[in-house]
Amino acid sequence: QVLKTAHLNRLLEAARGTDQDELINMATLRSMTQAYYSPENFGHFGLALRAYAHFTSPIRRYADLIVHRALVAAHGWGDDGLTADDVERLESTAEHISETERRSMTAERDTTDRYLAADLSERVGAEMQGRISGVQRFGAFVRLDETGADGLIPVRSIGSEYFHFDRDSQTLMGSETGLTLELGQRVLVKLSEAIPVTGGLMLELLDVEGKAITRSGSSRRGKPPRRKLTKSRKKAQKTKRKVTRTRR
Repeated sequence: QVLKTAHLNRLLEAARGTDQDELINMATLRSMTQAYYSPENFGHFGLALRAYAHFTSPIRRYADLIVHRALVAAHGWGDDGLTADDVERLESTAEHISETERRSMTAERDTTDRYLAADLSERVGAEMQGRISGVQRFGAFVRLDETGADGLIPVRSIGSEYFHFDRDSQTLMGSETGLTLELGQRVLVKLSEAIPVTGGLMLELLDVEGKAITRSGSSRRGKPPRRKLTKSRKKAQKTKRKVTRTRR
């Protein structure tokens, strides 16, 4: 079945007001391709429009100014419309303004992270509520309720056991305790580090869904359980020992 805007609207409406509201909205946004400028008309998926042109005040975006000039040229309203050279360069122009838009969005996000980290740097050691917003092999990201800031729980800080990462289900599972971290879980964390220069927040996990976590006592920190040597590796090690004895 072809995915339509109405399908996503029904999903978002069903999630409204639930505990998973923010998570589903965020996952929906991440699943869609980021918009980009192009001289070709591809419509607008979110607005369910077959024909669409980005058009607001020309003082806001260069893309708006191009649309203004295109209208001037098409209707013969003056001499300041798009020239033939401008039309030939539309594809490269669209690519350029798409890249600059992404850079500005990254700069805005990094600036916000730095301000939040600077504000929270005076509260290191405080306990905070949040929700897991992302899971990676190296740890879990948590969006804090109070500030909306995102912090990282490094997997090495959860316990000494090895955590298996499942990319498909977006989960981390402890090999000894069975502790499972997944998207949307409510967690209590302690702010262990705030770095204003980079905007980084490091968190320590205290409990998951109201249950205090049990830390393992294994000495194999950050390493998977040892596997039995295969026949080829056993043979190679045996040969190596023989060579060493022969040389002596």
